[in-house]
Amino acid sequence: MRAYLVHRLVWLLPTFFGITLLSFALLHLAPGDPLSAAGADTLSGAGPSQEAIADFRSTMGLDQPLPARYAKWLGRVLTLDFGLSSYDHRPVADKVLEALPNTLLLSGLALLLSYLLAIPLGVLSAVKRGSWFDRALGLGLFLLYSMPAFWVAVMLLVLFGGGRYWNLFPMQGLHSPGAASLGPLGRLADLAWHLVLPVFCLTYASLAALSRYARASMVEALRQDYVRTARAKGLGEPAVVLRHALRNALLPIVTLLGLSLPHLVGGSVIVEQIFGVPGMGRLGFQALATRDYNTVMAVTTLAALLTMLGGLVSDLACSALDPRIRKP
Repeated sequence: MRAYLVHRLVWLLPTFFGITLLSFALLHLAPGDPLSAAGADTLSGAGPSQEAIADFRSTMGLDQPLPARYAKWLGRVLTLDFGLSSYDHRPVADKVLEALPNTLLLSGLALLLSYLLAIPLGVLSAVKRGSWFDRALGLGLFLLYSMPAFWVAVMLLVLFGGGRYWNLFPMQGLHSPGAASLGPLGRLADLAWHLVLPVFCLTYASLAALSRYARASMVEALRQDYVRTARAKGLGEPAVVLRHALRNALLPIVTLLGLSLPHLVGGSVIVEQIFGVPGMGRLGFQALATRDYNTVMAVTTLAALLTMLGGLVSDLACSALDPRIRKP
């Protein structure tokens, strides 16, 4: 296991440099810059002077060659310094630290709920394959997966957010006005009430997909020779399913877990925009709209790191479940 871990860690460094270099080049070579995104009034001629533009480019390092800009940016990032935002001149690290906990909470709860519900549903559907329960569950999950997140979010607001029918849940943000004056339990209840709708929007589609993957993997595992041998030895059905079939059926689910981890940083742009959640997805969207290079690169870098970490964690978990897949 140690040799396998070292082998994977060695490959993370060139992967990280490749991702950041490509992202940095594409971002800076695209037409426009932070000044053009600021929206100067070209019809009336109002806007910053040439001296102010030159000073801004010099301050942000935009007057330097692209390789020099990347080397300077990489040197700062290695010291955990993401620079200043060109939009509001705040440290990018401060903006990320404000948005990251909200996205971790939102996406983490959605990911946890997806797996806690998807694996039992998939296993139960595989054990009862062909029954009315399996067919009804498959139809319901297919309908859930086919509904786009933006439509579901809008419908939830219309139905339960005071749009036309019931005013049961808040529409925007994670805290109510005056929530700071409440006690610890009151603030926790207020936060939980704000999380219901956005967490549901992030959960239902992944739940539908994961449960189908779990069912297919479990059906395949139940057909293997070792399962028939376990049954022939007289083991009960719960022991056969949970102790023998489920362990091998979890391999594809664990792999998908590694691919799902980047959402903990990237968040969901659509859900965060609709529900007004100040998270990483909303921060990245606003940074792209304003050509805030440092903020975009900070979000991209964190997403890349978590993607590589997710792949490493999933590979290690799979190798622990099945040592045959370890590389020398």
